[in-house]
Amino acid sequence: MTLSNFYLSLCKVYFTFIKSILNRTVMKTTYLLPHKYNTLGWIILGIGLTAGIFILLTDYESNFLTTKVLAVYNDEAIFTSSKGFFKIIENSIIDELTAIAIIIGGFLVVFSREKIEDEFISKLRSDSLIWAIVVNYGILVLAILFVFGLSFFDILVFNMFTPLLFFIFRFNFLKHKSRSHEE
Repeated sequence: MTLSNFYLSLCKVYFTFIKSILNRTVMKTTYLLPHKYNTLGWIILGIGLTAGIFILLTDYESNFLTTKVLAVYNDEAIFTSSKGFFKIIENSIIDELTAIAIIIGGFLVVFSREKIEDEFISKLRSDSLIWAIVVNYGILVLAILFVFGLSFFDILVFNMFTPLLFFIFRFNFLKHKSRSHEE
């Protein structure tokens, strides 16, 4: 191999691989919402968490917001004909609205840009997501092994929200920790 062929091969490698890698250093965050949705998300999430904790601690049952809803499957009525698929039933929708508030608020907080969205924030997002998923499923595996009966059902209900909440906690913790190291 001559020296000119060697340099030509190096140029091919550089322009084929290295230049394309250097051009991709900034992660594209087109899936993120504008920063203004972050505040709205925190408000909705706060209302949802407050209502959820209240319902959980007080076993709140009310006729407030009781309405007819479509149930894909209903098995609550043992001795009536309303048992089965696609039935219209009466239900208080407070717990459903609370769950939707937690999910929508959590999504708005998680998927809203920061004021300064740079590579470091993208790395924090990625690390927080991985941590949240690993911790969430670690806890779920422990619950599968050691929690039984209706208590396990409660764990599954909480598991709807914990990936979002773990991510929010971890991301904000790492962000705060990095700010305190800068000062």
